[in-house]
Amino acid sequence: MFFRAQVRRALQRVPGKQRFGIYRFLPFFFVLGGTMEWIMIKVRVGQETFCQNEDDARAGVLDEDSEAFSLKICGNRIQ
Repeated sequence: MFFRAQVRRALQRVPGKQRFGIYRFLPFFFVLGGTMEWIMIKVRVGQETFCQNEDDARAGVLDEDSEAFSLKICGNRIQ
């Protein structure tokens, strides 16, 4: 119960309870989402970022033998 009381006390210290209600936490989640997106785009793990890996999967570069990934992407059209 001690941990629950500490969490409740920390949440009560966030300003804007009367004006914004539960939505006072929205800026924290906005910053958290932006940070996660920046990490996925910019931070490299080995030689690739998450976006490069995702683009390769969509283009069929990762598994060229499979029919599901053998799509040739030309511009915005799939041929």
